[in-house]
Amino acid sequence: MNTRDLVLIALFAAIVVVLGLIPPITLGFIPVPITAQSMGVMLAGCIIGARRAALSFLLFVLLVAIGLPILSGGRGGLAIFAGPSGGFILGWAVAAYVTGLIAERAIRPGVSEGRQLIGFFLASVVGGILVLYAIGVPWLSFVTGTPLIAAAGGSLAFIPGDLVKAAIATLAARAVYAGYPLLPARA
Repeated sequence: MNTRDLVLIALFAAIVVVLGLIPPITLGFIPVPITAQSMGVMLAGCIIGARRAALSFLLFVLLVAIGLPILSGGRGGLAIFAGPSGGFILGWAVAAYVTGLIAERAIRPGVSEGRQLIGFFLASVVGGILVLYAIGVPWLSFVTGTPLIAAAGGSLAFIPGDLVKAAIATLAARAVYAGYPLLPARA
């Protein structure tokens, strides 16, 4: 790992902190808020690749664990991980890694812009939504005592917003890739 990798890891951890400044939206029927920070998973994976994105989120989760109030709504500390959204927060590193892995495989020099957009969008949906939900929903079910099917059904309300986040991450990743391709320069 070189200095550039360390800077990118820290930069994307900082971007997720900034995304946390956007106030969370709480739905009454599920205890997990809608936050912009989950879009950071998609952005990091698509822009800086699997390894650096995962390390960026491990750094972020470490900062949360030591008590920094950097989660949306000014939350932080170990108690967060025992709550309903703990599985989603812990799953961010895995989801960022998978998003980055798919993006690295799908986006190659010489691939058309349309295929790049499709690749970034699929990476964002599979890694940033499907993988994240596969980790977060069972945790939510366990912590709240809600049946898994009910927790999964309640989480469906987040899908439209997550698809919008995936579209935004796709456009941002494509713009960065066009101007300054970080993705091929893997750590």
